[in-house]
Amino acid sequence: MKFLVVDDSPTMRRIVCNALREIGYETVVEAEDGQDAMEKLNADSFEFVITDWNMPNMNGLDLTKTIRSHASLGEMPILMITTRGMQEDVIAAMQARVNNYIVKPFTAKILREKIDMILKLV
Repeated sequence: MKFLVVDDSPTMRRIVCNALREIGYETVVEAEDGQDAMEKLNADSFEFVITDWNMPNMNGLDLTKTIRSHASLGEMPILMITTRGMQEDVIAAMQARVNNYIVKPFTAKILREKIDMILKLV
């Protein structure tokens, strides 16, 4: 399974990528914001997006909405990993149709549980 990890923090991208590898997912590509992610999604094929919310150029919420409105990408699983844990933020993300939501910090075990939960439903 090919993952696209989207976060403006190189450190956070490395943490997510290392956690993915720890739970058995080896094929991971990184993007530094939503705009970069859309360029990569349009140029290559991916099966899963993990995105932060707070990023320059295009944030994770706008990225989610853009993916959902895209004819060929609209059903792609999206997991949001963010520091935004307020109830209204979670509701906004769910209304944008993220498949699940993790509040930082997180563990590889939590990441695996959320990915498994999403994959059972898609």
